[in-house]
Amino acid sequence: MQQEIEVKFLDVPHDEARERLKRAGAVCRQPMRLMRRAIIDYPDHRLKSGLRGAWSSVRVRDEGNRVTCTYKHVASDGKDSMHEIEFTVSSYESAIAFFKAIGLDVYTEQETKRETWDLDDVEIELDEWPWIPPYIEIEGPSEESVRQAAETLGYDFSKILRGSSYTAYRTYYPKMRPEETVDSIKHLTFDGERPQWLAERQ
Repeated sequence: MQQEIEVKFLDVPHDEARERLKRAGAVCRQPMRLMRRAIIDYPDHRLKSGLRGAWSSVRVRDEGNRVTCTYKHVASDGKDSMHEIEFTVSSYESAIAFFKAIGLDVYTEQETKRETWDLDDVEIELDEWPWIPPYIEIEGPSEESVRQAAETLGYDFSKILRGSSYTAYRTYYPKMRPEETVDSIKHLTFDGERPQWLAERQ
């Protein structure tokens, strides 16, 4: 499986991020687009609940220009690394139907917006999710490459957030209980109404 190091900087205005990226010589590979994703698991949720202390997920994502299936696995060795297997498929709907046919199920469908930039061997994503401020994610093959990219862009590496987008939600909704995640929201969309239980967790 491919290993990647990724960190986030929260509450980053994207216009400001674009100016920093341009000054650093980064190249915009894909402009901002709407993406939809389905998060898939076994009926007993054995992947997201953690296997031997690790967290895993299966995702089908329509990225606008392609559809991908991804398996992600976060190791339980204390290192902030993520391993993943990803491949492209021809149809979002057919991929979901395939997983359902072999006994897995979709427990949440989500909308996000993303813009992708390349800086040397590092990828920078400008991300938007419903009901939280925009942020950026820097992803690279090593801790050193990610740190160097952050410093080149003028971001303070001591202020990084590690973890998935769900960790970002917990930053803005600090009263969320350990068992609560946005995965419990069946349809996480930009035009959807924020659930009352989530509003109460701010």
